Amino acid sequence: MRSIAIILAFIATQAHAQWNGYKSAVVLTYDDALNVHLDNVIPALDSAGFKGTFYLTVASGAFTNRMSEWKDAAAKGHELGNHTMFHPCMGGTPDRSWVRPEYDLGTYTVKRIEDEIKMTNVMLNAIDGKTERTFAYPCGDTMAGKDSYVSAISDDFLAARGTTPAIVPPGKIDLFTVGCFSIAGQKADYMIDLVKKGMKEGGLIVFLFHGVGGEHGLNVDLEEHRKLISFLKQNQKDIWVTTFLDAMKVSKSSAR
Repeated sequence: MRSIAIILAFIATQAHAQWNGYKSAVVLTYDDALNVHLDNVIPALDSAGFKGTFYLTVASGAFTNRMSEWKDAAAKGHELGNHTMFHPCMGGTPDRSWVRPEYDLGTYTVKRIEDEIKMTNVMLNAIDGKTERTFAYPCGDTMAGKDSYVSAISDDFLAARGTTPAIVPPGKIDLFTVGCFSIAGQKADYMIDLVKKGMKEGGLIVFLFHGVGGEHGLNVDLEEHRKLISFLKQNQKDIWVTTFLDAMKVSKSSAR
């Protein structure tokens, strides 16, 4: 029994070091540069005093038509992440019939996606003035044609978010395949239970949202999102609610 207690104490200490002094961490990420992110999400996060990570597809009308508002969001401390210019994904399967032929990653070269991602970084820099950034793979796809493009972009980013559901344990993280939980229709209880599990394990929970109160087929009800934010606020002494960039910076530092 004593040895088990020692092991649990060690894990708790490691988790505190990993998550900036907190028992666990939560990162809220929002993909595709949607109007609802500016209209619904950012006011909710600001009201709670939280910072979110917004992975922007810069060809989106909600980006090009509202750049000044994204600039304001960055000035408040929200992270603007790279989600490519045109959101290319692998097509060619029945569930990917929506992928436009010109933006099918199966027809891309590594050079083409690399150039698209680098140009997106230039545009984001023009908005927030930052050079340190993180990336989110559109659709979780990491191949261009038959080749992985992960190593081609690794010098341009501190870390990258994938789409594999996983609680990230303290001290064990692959910075370029960080797992997350995609939310599309689940209730607040589901999300809160994940956070509680992360707290118990001393891990990191990364949430992936698209629509919040509409605008996307992958949507979470606005009230369910609010309930999650409320729970995080009530437990903020134990949970570090932070940006993906800051969580990865601390993780990288702790792993040294």
